[in-house]
Amino acid sequence: MKIFVDTAKIEEIRKVKEWGILDGVTTNPTLLSQTGKPWKEAALEILKEVPDKPVSLEVIATDFEGMVKEAKELAKMGDNVVVKIPFTYEGIKAVQALKAEGIKTNVTLVFSSLQALLAGKAGATYVSPFIGRVDDIAYNGMEVLEEIIQIYNLYDFETQIIAASIRHVDHVKNCALLGVDIATIPFKVIEQMFKHPLTDVGLKRFLEDAKKANITIL
Repeated sequence: MKIFVDTAKIEEIRKVKEWGILDGVTTNPTLLSQTGKPWKEAALEILKEVPDKPVSLEVIATDFEGMVKEAKELAKMGDNVVVKIPFTYEGIKAVQALKAEGIKTNVTLVFSSLQALLAGKAGATYVSPFIGRVDDIAYNGMEVLEEIIQIYNLYDFETQIIAASIRHVDHVKNCALLGVDIATIPFKVIEQMFKHPLTDVGLKRFLEDAKKANITIL
């Protein structure tokens, strides 16, 4: 499973990159606004930091012509730009048109397996089901994700599935168990993946025993 970090904060992206586990970055207008910088400056900084990994940037327009126009401008910012397109009638039309132009797309705001089916048929590069938000309305986001994986496997869609709106480490674990292509994870959740109380206890014990035995390596 590939790990994308869901953030626009450059310091968080750098940390995940330094850990050697970064496969890509997803952003949205909300995340870019949280940087305190003009959106384009923040976006270009991310693209410079990870020039060889996919970075999702989102259109603002909601009409077909506007989305296509904005997508083309975003794509000019870097070869690794993936344009996020909302799942709407106009959005799906835009995805098909952008595929013909060789522009990669990430269909966002997907909440059902049928929406994901249509995104795949339209030729999206990625589709992003929002599992956390599905949970918020008392449905099971992981069941929706499992349905999407099953449908895509049955019909050999080239579209890659990005599990999005991940809220906690159990979401990450279940995504991995289901075999999803990618999980885009908030930085704080990635940090939590490192932690286990037994690791802390074990390390403390090893260090104490090493001191008692007067062990030095250098």
